[in-house]
Amino acid sequence: MKILVPIDGSALALVALRHVIMLLQAGLRAELVLANVQPPANLYEWMRTPDPRALSEIAEAAGQHALETAESLLRDAGLDATEVLVTGDPAHALLELIESEGCDMVVMGSHGGSALRSALQGSVSQAMVHNSPVPVTLVKPAEATETSPASLAEVDDVAGESADA
Repeated sequence: MKILVPIDGSALALVALRHVIMLLQAGLRAELVLANVQPPANLYEWMRTPDPRALSEIAEAAGQHALETAESLLRDAGLDATEVLVTGDPAHALLELIESEGCDMVVMGSHGGSALRSALQGSVSQAMVHNSPVPVTLVKPAEATETSPASLAEVDDVAGESADA
């Protein structure tokens, strides 16, 4: 089994990764694919840095930075993963990665917002649930069913502690 875990640098993504680590430590046999999707450069970025190679290097550095804490969590757990950095629309890029990496499932963080909020914001997790050819598990923070800024701050504190460890 191969599990795709999108890592965007947020505390919610790390909650999902911790969930997968727990499953692996409990005996699940699976390979991990950590994926970071960087958005394409916008017009302002093209105007400031018209060199495509420089923009690519900036996106790669941002993706590597987003993956650092995830790498640390895996290292501490004695696990490893394949890392993939891509540029594009997050939902579409993740759907393509499912196929190109041969993933059997996706585990990702979710704010746990309402359907209306997801529709208005264009939630990546909702797009994955509706369009993925493989099962998608959404992991919400345990602190709240509807994530508030206060509960996200608590998750960020926990993420910061593990990054410092």
